[in-house]
Amino acid sequence: MGKTIKFKDTYPSATNFFSEWAEIGKDEGMETAHMGSVNFMFEQLKTKFKNSFSALDVGCGNGWVVRKFNKVEMCKLSMGVDGAEKMIKKAETRDLSNQYVCADIMQWIPPQKFNIIHSMEVLYYIENPSAVVNSIYLEWLDKTGCFIFGIDHYIENPSSINWPAECGVNMNTQPINYWLNIMKEAGFKNIQHWQTGIKKDWMGTLVVFGEKCD
Repeated sequence: MGKTIKFKDTYPSATNFFSEWAEIGKDEGMETAHMGSVNFMFEQLKTKFKNSFSALDVGCGNGWVVRKFNKVEMCKLSMGVDGAEKMIKKAETRDLSNQYVCADIMQWIPPQKFNIIHSMEVLYYIENPSAVVNSIYLEWLDKTGCFIFGIDHYIENPSSINWPAECGVNMNTQPINYWLNIMKEAGFKNIQHWQTGIKKDWMGTLVVFGEKCD
């Protein structure tokens, strides 16, 4: 089963950490920093965009990926969920067309199931990511839905290893195989992974994709 890491009580929660980012406007750089990786993920989802679909962005921040999904012609519903209240308030202020929820993703059950679930730079902030991946598979995804996520903090990307101490926030530091295994353990099929944006001293964003085939 997925490994649980004991987080330091002296570090703030990730939701408090990112609420502070929203306060000081640091969230503005997230779209610029992660757009290349999210564009790559959207390319992997192109076949899913051919029919009407609903999408959920987990850890949506100020809502930029929710808005990006909404621009896809066949998107019938785009929703975002985040535990940082000030991020959600920013998203709602900017965007009256889509739906946003402030909730603890460890406890939250969405009001409906989705065809596509996306997450960028979120899962390693969770002490037990396998529990969230299991919930996504069992409770959040439609019976033929898919889940795609990207993370920059993983063992094979050595430039990211010191981030927990540098940022002063808990991160779940794991190898690539850990992320693939928790997808497999949850029940996902057709699991694929990539490292996108590789350059000198940077092993890229780890992107993992899986399908629910009930």
